[in-house]
Amino acid sequence: MKISHIEHIGIAVPDLEKAIEYYESVLGLKCYKKEVVEDQKVTTAFIQVGDTKIELLEATSPDSTIAKFIEKNGGRGGMHHIAFAIEDGVGNALAEAEEKGVKLIDKAPRGGADGLQIAFLHPKSTEAVLTELCEDPRK
Repeated sequence: MKISHIEHIGIAVPDLEKAIEYYESVLGLKCYKKEVVEDQKVTTAFIQVGDTKIELLEATSPDSTIAKFIEKNGGRGGMHHIAFAIEDGVGNALAEAEEKGVKLIDKAPRGGADGLQIAFLHPKSTEAVLTELCEDPRK
C-alpha cells in the first residue's frame, strides 16, 4: 500500500456547532464544509490545516458508532480515527492489509464524507488506533 499523506484526523464531538466555534474563534481556522453522512449516522464538518483536514463528527442517532464512542468517553468527544490517503487504491490496500493479518471492519471500499471512497481497519489490529484508508483526493 502506498500512503501519500494523512488525509484527515477524525474527532468525535458531542456538539458540532460548539466545536466549530472553538476551531474558528480560538484557533483562527475555518470550517469549509458540513455534510450529513446518512449511512454512518453522522454530521461532519471539515477544517483544513495545511495539507491535512480535521473532520469533526457529531452523531445523528444514539445508535451510531460516534454516539457510542462519546458515551464510552464519559460524554466527551476525542480523537476517533486517523485517515491515510492511499495512492494505489483503497481496495488494493485492504487486500494487502488482510494478507498481513490485519482485521478489517470493511471488506470493500464504501462511500464516505467529502465524496471519498473509504474503508476502516479494526483497532484490535492497528495498535488500538481506528485507521481509515481513503482514496487520495489529489489523484
